[in-house]
Amino acid sequence: MKKKFELEYTINSSPRVLFNRLSTPGGLAEWFADDVNLHRGIYTFIWEKSEQQAEVVQRKDNKYIRFRWIEEEDKDSYFEFRLNQDELTGDVSLMITDFAEDDETTDAVDLWDTQIAELKHVIGL
Repeated sequence: MKKKFELEYTINSSPRVLFNRLSTPGGLAEWFADDVNLHRGIYTFIWEKSEQQAEVVQRKDNKYIRFRWIEEEDKDSYFEFRLNQDELTGDVSLMITDFAEDDETTDAVDLWDTQIAELKHVIGL
C-alpha cells in the first residue's frame, strides 16, 4: 500500500507561467521528462529508455492539475501539482502530492527535489 506525501517549494514565478510548465507537454518536457506527448487526453512521459502514460483526472487552470498513472494498480494514488499564492506577500508555492511505498519515500522526495531544481533552472530562478 502506497502512502501519500506532500512537498512544498517556493517558486517566485507567476502562477500562469508556472502552470504552463506543469500542464503542457512542452512545459513538462523542459524539466520533468526527456519528452512528453499528448494524444487523446493521454500524456506519455519519456525518459531515456522508458515511458509511462498518465491521464489528467482533475484540473483547474493556474491552480492545480492532478495526474494518474494509467498502469498504476492503486486507483487511489496520483500525483498533483497545486499552486498557492500568498495574498499578502504574493509568494507562489508549488505543492506536490505523490504516493510511494514506505521504503521508497526518501528516494521519491530526493527525485522531486532534483526535478524542482531543474524546474527553477528552466524558469530562470
